[in-house]
Amino acid sequence: MNIRPDQVEKFSAAELTNLRADLLRAGIDSRQAAEILTSFLMGRGYGVDAQKVMDAALHIERMTCNSDCMQAELERVAMVM
Repeated sequence: MNIRPDQVEKFSAAELTNLRADLLRAGIDSRQAAEILTSFLMGRGYGVDAQKVMDAALHIERMTCNSDCMQAELERVAMVM
């Protein structure tokens, strides 16, 4: 079950900044980036769709993804447990 708009958790700017730094570390590939996104969301009680999280990781890597973009990607892949 994906997150409905009334269930959306807004992650703090600090959380998103730290997540972005982890994702942009030199030397990680898309699979590792997807694992970081998965760990971030699962650590906050969400499940993830494996294919969507890989797509989100690729999207974040390819674009200059700001906090709003990252929030939108997290909302897209997070699933309420």
